[in-house]
Amino acid sequence: MAQGCLKCLKVTMCVANFLCFMCGVAVLSFGVYMMVNFKFAALTPTLASFNLANMLLISGIVITCVSFLGFLGALKENRCLLLTFFLLLFFLMLVELTVACLLLVYEREIAKLVADDLNEGLKKAKQTHSNSTNAIKSDWDLVQKQLKCCGVNNLTDWGSNVPLSCQDKPDSGNHWKKGCLITLKNLFEENFLTTGISVIVLCIVEVLGMCFAMTLFCHISRSGLGYKL
Repeated sequence: MAQGCLKCLKVTMCVANFLCFMCGVAVLSFGVYMMVNFKFAALTPTLASFNLANMLLISGIVITCVSFLGFLGALKENRCLLLTFFLLLFFLMLVELTVACLLLVYEREIAKLVADDLNEGLKKAKQTHSNSTNAIKSDWDLVQKQLKCCGVNNLTDWGSNVPLSCQDKPDSGNHWKKGCLITLKNLFEENFLTTGISVIVLCIVEVLGMCFAMTLFCHISRSGLGYKL
């Protein structure tokens, strides 16, 4: 009976970690694609290192590495790998909870920092548009088209050189009224509950992963398999 439970636990850990590994590869690939095709550093020059592409890239690397450790540890019944997997999951959960708490506590300061950086990015984008004879498909053009917004606060941020991406239709003359900062705030507020639930689900998955890893670790220790490779 105990051997059957151990085998079931081992298979469950292998399958779960393999799926997580594939998800990590997908996230990593998407991060690389965005880094190559979209230079979001133009939007927030000071916070360039914290753009979406870099975050996806780092997340993808972490997910693939941790899930690979868990998969290999369960497959080979290696106590060292399982313990490392457990500690990494515990550390990641602490980091996620710390970041979530900091975002809630320093929400106003972060919002002001992002607003200032967007204004700085817009200033540089205006120079790019004014010094070019052809329409440049910049990061601002992409964001304004996707979010249906114009400038940081409104279209007056662009001055007399309002890009075509601020129009709802080409050459229509109708510009988006809302600024991208307000649109992003509304988008975040609308998805706040979904984001919170996602973080909670992620923490639950990590706790389950730690429980499975420690249970398998204890069973292997009792059976005297040691650090079999």
